[in-house]
Amino acid sequence: MIDASALATLPRAHREELLSLLIERERRVLGRKWLTYYPDEGPLRRELYPKHMAFFAAGQKYQQRMFMAANRVGKTEGVGAYEVALHLTGVYPKWWKGRKFAKPTKGWAAGDTRQTVRDILTEKLLGPKDARGTGLIPVDSLLRIVPQPGVPDGVEAVFVQHKSGGVSRLGFKSYDQGRLSFQGTEQDFIWLDEEPPADVYEECLTRTATTKGLMILTFTPLSGLSDVVMSFLPGGDIRDCTDEASSRFVIMATWDDVPHLDERTKEILFASYMPFQRDARTKGIPALGSGAIYPVPESDIIVPDFVLPDHFPRAYGMDVGWNRTAAIWGAIDQSTQTTYLYSQHYRGDAEPVVHAESIKRRGDWIPGAIDPASRGRTQTDGMQLLEMYRELGLLLEPADNAVEAGIYDVWSLLSAGRLKVFASCQDWINEYRIYRRDDKGRVVKKNDHLMDASRYLVRTGRDIAALKPSEKRDEDEQYSMGYGGWMG
Repeated sequence: MIDASALATLPRAHREELLSLLIERERRVLGRKWLTYYPDEGPLRRELYPKHMAFFAAGQKYQQRMFMAANRVGKTEGVGAYEVALHLTGVYPKWWKGRKFAKPTKGWAAGDTRQTVRDILTEKLLGPKDARGTGLIPVDSLLRIVPQPGVPDGVEAVFVQHKSGGVSRLGFKSYDQGRLSFQGTEQDFIWLDEEPPADVYEECLTRTATTKGLMILTFTPLSGLSDVVMSFLPGGDIRDCTDEASSRFVIMATWDDVPHLDERTKEILFASYMPFQRDARTKGIPALGSGAIYPVPESDIIVPDFVLPDHFPRAYGMDVGWNRTAAIWGAIDQSTQTTYLYSQHYRGDAEPVVHAESIKRRGDWIPGAIDPASRGRTQTDGMQLLEMYRELGLLLEPADNAVEAGIYDVWSLLSAGRLKVFASCQDWINEYRIYRRDDKGRVVKKNDHLMDASRYLVRTGRDIAALKPSEKRDEDEQYSMGYGGWMG
């Protein structure tokens, strides 16, 4: 600290010289912003950011990485822009365990529109338009900024001094420029901030294929389970995952994974979000948007497994097929008219006898509503599936298969809080996430077996639900706890 009174006693020339030195020191501090990130100690020390560290480290092994995160967890500045700055300069912190480039790099940074790229990406990397060099790219490494024609204060490219002595180049692009703008030369890395259209992503993969370059995706999944998201999450199973065959890595970050958000801030932000976006904005779980058939947040319907009372009537819905046969069990709390989906059967490539045995183990006294098409389907011996399953001991009735009416009934229960699902029914939850309509309003008939079974249960099964016979009250207790992932 400089004593103000002592400063006043200095000659004017000395004061001006000192002031210029202080300004230059401040400029250098601001120009090395990246050095302040992820310190060894303090309230924002890097050990408190395990998701961020895992994402960086995964770059050593995986070419395609997705950081699917809640709002305000640092995905743009603290993940995407930070890593890009390191690759451009070749200057990595001692703790860095991810991919390193020993030579100058070529890369792209891209976002939704020209304006968002200008206002967010370029500012994070370069600093504001009136203070270039105060972003994450060190000011001493910033060689040249190329303006973008037609975009006021926009940047087309930036040239950066690499530690090796060469020059790295970063181009800025936007999705609204279309797929063709992403054609061109090979790249060492591409950073996509906000979820890209599928055709843009495919072009970017091509640009990094020959270099074995990095694809870095950072976004909050407000578009739901899009084609790009689904390519990283087969079957809609939303969790941290890796796929070595395709060199894909996914990590999710929630508000609870960072130390810089206090509880009051979380409360204010949560209240400001639309209900169907809250899971995406706070947990990084893909939002249920306009295409979702049941736009009800998972957090509103999933409950922990619990022991079901014997006085809850039970039934199940069953969808049949060779590739996949599925059943979902429901128990009805008559005091609240709430149906709990508590167990599932989900199996393919098996004969009816296999499915029947698995289903009976949940309680052979429980009636079921089966896909009515089973009355017209036969196995190799010509016997109808419905008849065959009945002979195998299942208590089955053909279900009402009014599709739109069934969807409406399920949605009505979900939105009213009168249809809940046990957390163990993971296959049901996965299907729920991807159950949607196409751009023409048609139900997408893919991975929807448990969704169909749920319609049968709601439309027909609840009317035939039965109480456990007194002599069986002590049997099948394990299934009253759910065991939704049991495969039979």
